[in-house]
Amino acid sequence: MYQALTRRDSAYEGVFFAGVKTTGIFCRPTCHAKKPRAENVEFFASASAALHDGYRPCRLCRPMDRVQPPPPVVAKLLRAVEADPALRLTDKELVAMGVDPSTARRRFRAYYGLTFQAYQRARRLGRALHEVRAGRPVIDVQLDGGYESTSGFRAAFLRLFGKPPRGARAADCLLARRIDTPLGKMLALADGQGLRLLEFVDRRGLENEIAHLRRRLRCAVVPGTNAVLEATEKQLRRYFTGGQLEFDLPLAPVGSPFQQKVWAALRRIPPGATRSYAQIAAEVGRAGAQRAVGRANGSNLLSLVIPCHRVIGSDGSLTGYGGGVWRKQRLLDHERAHAGPAKA
Repeated sequence: MYQALTRRDSAYEGVFFAGVKTTGIFCRPTCHAKKPRAENVEFFASASAALHDGYRPCRLCRPMDRVQPPPPVVAKLLRAVEADPALRLTDKELVAMGVDPSTARRRFRAYYGLTFQAYQRARRLGRALHEVRAGRPVIDVQLDGGYESTSGFRAAFLRLFGKPPRGARAADCLLARRIDTPLGKMLALADGQGLRLLEFVDRRGLENEIAHLRRRLRCAVVPGTNAVLEATEKQLRRYFTGGQLEFDLPLAPVGSPFQQKVWAALRRIPPGATRSYAQIAAEVGRAGAQRAVGRANGSNLLSLVIPCHRVIGSDGSLTGYGGGVWRKQRLLDHERAHAGPAKA
């Protein structure tokens, strides 16, 4: 935990809080304050435990906030992009805004997982695809997007979507949105069919899962939002506050018929309850096929909304979980605390 604290490792958000004996302050693992010596730190499983031990919350990382907001510089850049679709902020323009370019690059990449320039480009082209599909003349979309050169616009469009603008009216893309939760950042991908992926961003193999979706759906991934992503963020917020533990979202998981049957069975497990792999296998008509059920469980790309965390071993052990066994335990504890008596 001390190593995670010194690295400011976001994978440990929600796992522990660090109390600094010399200052009497407790922090998140990702706090940017100067790191204390190892002998001056003690760790707590919750903010409440740190408070009860006499520590006060850090004003910099605000450990009492359930969801950590984006750094001010990141929020400022996002607002600027959303306000002007054709925006291309250079380092000189960032300085004019009162933003240090190197700080902007570092903070944006740490929070969003890609550079600010890449975000601007992808957001601009994602909007362009939406407008082309809506029937707007390509030349108007090009100019509104800040592209003076027709060949440059065509090349950028072709590189991202695999089709030139005039051939993209039937094309689609996966819109990507990062969502903060008390257990870490999640990535949501959705298209016109529904939610395709919802995963914690530190899940092992996430890049491979996204590449698999892109190949299967033959589409690109760009930052953006739609009604599905808006509803996903809203329902996640209600889930983590205990207000609503079940999700009502249009889902479009990509998988084999057997995987779809297993995922449908997972959605029938009520909050606060668990099932074993053997029970799921029997429910889908494949008694004894626990390993096949386990593989289908592990192939689920829609964490929480298809609740694979509610499947445990026959002996009651938590077994594996793509988001980390510690998250699985936290999710089950959270649901049992807010769902009342667990159903059999």
